[in-house]
Order: sequence, then C-alpha cells, then structure tokens
Amino acid sequence: KTSENFDPVGFSERAPEWLNWFREAELKHGRQAMLATVGLVVPEFVRIPGEQFSFESIPNVLDAHDALLDTSMKQILLWISLAEAMSFAALSNMNEFDRAPGDFGFDPMGLFPTDPAKQDEMRLKELKNGRLAMVAIGGMIHGAIVTGHGFPYL
Repeated sequence: KTSENFDPVGFSERAPEWLNWFREAELKHGRQAMLATVGLVVPEFVRIPGEQFSFESIPNVLDAHDALLDTSMKQILLWISLAEAMSFAALSNMNEFDRAPGDFGFDPMGLFPTDPAKQDEMRLKELKNGRLAMVAIGGMIHGAIVTGHGFPYL
C-alpha cells in the first residue's frame, strides 16, 4: 500500500461503505492538528494583550489551560462547538456523495487549483501534512511535559 491509501488496521476492507466518513474524519482531525501545532508554537513568541495572558502570568504555554479555565477556555469551547455543529449537515449527507470528503466549498483565498491533476496533488499534500501534524502535536505536547520547557522543547 502507498501513503495515499494508508490503512494499516484495514478499516476500508472491513467497512467500505464508511470509507468517505473515515476520510472526512481524517481530514478534519488533520486540519485541527495543523492548527494545534501552530497554536502551540506561536504563543511561545507572541501573546495577545492582557495581564492574564502575559509571559509573566503564564510562562509555559501548557499551563494556559489551567490558568485560563474560567476565561478563555470557554470561548475556545464555544468556537470548537460551533465548528462541529456546522459540520453536522455535511456529515449527515455524506453517503449521498454530493461532495468529496473534506470539501466544504470554502476557499476564500483561491488556493485550490482548477486543474484536476493539481487538485489531486493538493488533496494528497493536505492529507499527508494532516497525518504528520497529528503525530507532531502529540510529540510536541509530550516533549513540553517531559522537558518542562517551551518551544523547541529541549
């Protein structure tokens, strides 16, 4: 098998009717992991204004979860819930095949190519980068926990 149809556990052979749902889930989690990797590194260098967000108040990014539990974490939960709720309709008609998995028709910057060969290449790049990010975010978090340091976690 190639990296394009990577399925070491054999989900696609055991439940082929769920293949689009599996791909949708993989793309969704890959996109979230890509955002998470950026979201874990950027606060090590830049913080939003406010004393509760300062480097002095929260020197380690991993401590932000507990320190901001009653403030910012509620907003994060709200935005994540909104994003999930917006995907319910798309997931409910997944087996109708009116769209490709992960394609919500949202491309405000026009980055998605018009050539079908380039589209396939872009989809594969997103899939591979998402897989890498899913592994990377786990390593980044555990590296920060073990070392007790921020980025680059050494």
